[in-house]
Order: sequence, then C-alpha cells, then structure tokens
Amino acid sequence: MNNLSKNYINGQWVDWNGDTIDVHEAGTGEVIAKVPASDREAMEQAIAAADAAFESWSESTLDQRIKVLEQLHAGLKERAGEIAETVCREVGMPIKLATGIQAGLPATVTKTYLKMLPDFPFTEQCGNSEVQYAPVGVVGCITPWNYPLHQVILKIVPAIAAGCTVVLKPAEIAPQSAYILAEILDGTDLPKGVFNLVCGEGQTVGDTLIKHPAVRMVSFTGSTRTGNLIAHAAADDFKRIALEMGGKSASVILPDADLAAAVKGTINNCLLNSGQTCTALTRMLVPADKHDEACELAAAAVAKMTPGNPLEETTRLGPLASAQQRDKVIDYIKLGIEEGHTLVAGGPEAPEGCDKGYFVKATVFGNVKPGSRLEQEEIFGPVLCVVPYQDEADAIRIANGTQYGLSGAVWSADAEKAKKVASKFRTGQVFVNGGDFNPMAPFGGFGHSGIGREFGKWGLEEFLEVRSLQL
Repeated sequence: MNNLSKNYINGQWVDWNGDTIDVHEAGTGEVIAKVPASDREAMEQAIAAADAAFESWSESTLDQRIKVLEQLHAGLKERAGEIAETVCREVGMPIKLATGIQAGLPATVTKTYLKMLPDFPFTEQCGNSEVQYAPVGVVGCITPWNYPLHQVILKIVPAIAAGCTVVLKPAEIAPQSAYILAEILDGTDLPKGVFNLVCGEGQTVGDTLIKHPAVRMVSFTGSTRTGNLIAHAAADDFKRIALEMGGKSASVILPDADLAAAVKGTINNCLLNSGQTCTALTRMLVPADKHDEACELAAAAVAKMTPGNPLEETTRLGPLASAQQRDKVIDYIKLGIEEGHTLVAGGPEAPEGCDKGYFVKATVFGNVKPGSRLEQEEIFGPVLCVVPYQDEADAIRIANGTQYGLSGAVWSADAEKAKKVASKFRTGQVFVNGGDFNPMAPFGGFGHSGIGREFGKWGLEEFLEVRSLQL
C-alpha cells in the first residue's frame, strides 16, 4: 500500500502533509505504519464530494450497483491474503483465524447482498399506494478496530446498494484494511464521490462527520460511550442513526446440558480475537452444584490457549490490539481479585515469553457475584466470569441483568427447552446449543447494545427511507 499518507476523496488520493498517527503491530508493539491525523477541512471536503455525488448515484440502476459490488467482491477475494496478514498484525487475531474471519467475512457479506439485491422490493404495492424505498442520503460510517474491514463492509456495501454515498472514518488503531478497500473500489466502476475515506481522530474528523448537516445518517460500531455522543449529536439534526455497541453476553448452561461441550463452546467464543468481540460470551452461568466442575473444565480449556505470535499458523490466542487495551484488561483482572472473586486461571502478570507486544493471559474467575463490576462491565479482553445460579428463573434474571443486550447462548439436552429459555433473553441474538452464525440473519442489540440491525435485508433497510405514492 502506497497511499497510507493520503485520504481518498472524490475518487482521488489526496496528499496529507499534517500530523500523523502511528499504527502499531500488536505482537511486537513496533510502529508499522503512519496514517493522517486529518483536520476538519479534509472531512468537510469528503462530505462535500459525497453530497455532490448523491443525486446521480441515488438514480443509478440496480444493475450498475450490482456490477460495482461484483467488482468489489472479486477484489476482496484477490487480496484476501494481504487483508488477513494486515489485520493479524494490527489487531492480533491469529493468522489462521484472520484468514477465515477478518478476510473471509467481508467477501461473504458482499456475496450475500449480491444474491439478495436482484429480488429486493425497492417498490411494492399496498392497496392504492405504491410504496417506494429511497436512499437516505450521505452516510457517515465510523468503524471500530476489532474487526476493521468486516465492520466497514457491513456498512458501505448495503449503503452503496441502497443508492447512498458514503464517508468512512476508520479506526486509527487498525486503519490499513480500509485503505486496501479504497484501493479496490478505486479500480471499480464506482463514480467519484460515492465512497470517501478520511483517517483521523474522533474528536476532530469524527465530530465533523456526525454534526455536518449534509450527512443524513450515521452508522456506527464501537463503544456505548461514543454511541451516546453520536445519538445526542444526531438528535440535534434529526439524522438517522444505526448504532452497534457493547455487550456483556451470558452463556446459560442448563442443568441437563452436556457440561463439557457447553464450557468448551463458551470458552472458544469468549476468547475469539482475544476477547475483543462485542458478542463475546464473557459470563458463563452454571447451576450452583456444578460450579466447581465447570471451573475445572474452563481452566483446562484455557490452559490450551497459550498466547503466541499471531503470524504463526499454530497460534490460537494472540495479543490485544493496543497498549491501552492491554492495560485496561489487566486493570479489570486486578479489580476481579480485589472484588473477591475466585481466580481460577490466568491473572494480571504478562504471559511467559511474551515480553513484547500487548499480550494478556486468558483468565477465568469463579464465584463471580451478580451486580459486581466484573460481572457488569464490558472488559473486551480474554476474561471469563463463571456465575453460579439457583434455578432457571434465577439464570434468566442474571442473564438479563446488565444494561447490554447484544448476544447470548443457551445449552440444553432439550432443544425446545433451550429455545424457550432463549426467547426470554433481552438480546438481539442467542446461540442455541452452539448454532452457527448466519450472515443473512439480523444482527444488533437491545438496550445499551444498540439501535438498528445489520446483515441481510435488515442491513439494507437501515439505509432506506420509505415513501408512499397514493394513486
């Protein structure tokens, strides 16, 4: 990539000669790239370009949009190896997983929209009315660092498919895959101004993006704190918002479940991307009389998750993405000890042989008390809370007992019983007995976890306004 010192505005790579932001390698802590710390003027130029391009792109044909997405899909497949290594180095996800997830999911999601678009009803009849679905306008996309390209694709593909124009502010911790995306789009038939990329800090370019009157929608994935700021700013101008934020998801293991399988499934989910996943199952709720056995199983599973170099094919647990995140997680582990929970595995000390980079031991706490900070707050690291419960009603109460509502899991030998319990979760999705993730199903949260849905037709509808013609 030769364009990291630039922004992509109105179909051109625009030089940036101001301050820059260092991008660090998660496994070593070394600086591997520098990107623009852009100013408000650069963001305003990008918004103006998107605004000017909106009228013609909003009237483009479905065939035009599909052709661009087909070209994008081909480019994502062609550069998959480069994308996987880039994200592996920035974020710390082991290369084997990064290949399937960080590089694979963006292509998969793009493909789902290519399959869906030809049959999507952009107009439909309702009695004597023709109902039309029109693009919302210029969309500001603000994306996180944990799944940096995947989260961008979840926004820009349906936005472009809807006929919107886009200004993207990627996360400055892991921005390089967004530059790969811009290079791919630059080689497609997408008209200039439809997609724009400006890199910089949230308090400058992000603030400009969410408050600019030409931006009619903000699609954001990240922390609940930042989502709160965006919601307030959007309210002043009545912008549409789609917010996908934090989680503290519960994995409820019912008394009749296969305990070993349920603990293994929970651990694998909790530690994916070193716990840097908003849907991570970070609270494992177990019957009180099986608590100690569950902790033993969790400790054994965690022992196999030795932190190591994420670029090695055999590594299963990589580092965290930044020094700041590592320090935050270590502080939470220390808090767990201070709060009196039982340290079952791991701890705040650096893992052996991992003196460089941002590594944290996979950590398990037992006898975690509902309502404690460790049980309530999103840690965003490889930390599992084992919470004992008394009966099914108690388990559901604890599972729903946080401000979040993004994901969850239920394990039972009785599939219908598991579904019944899952239906009582105040969350946007529930994995029942380890069911597979479905990229066509709606994804989003209740409560402080978000507003709106991504993936499938629900993801496309977020970028459409509804208009009815009375005939």
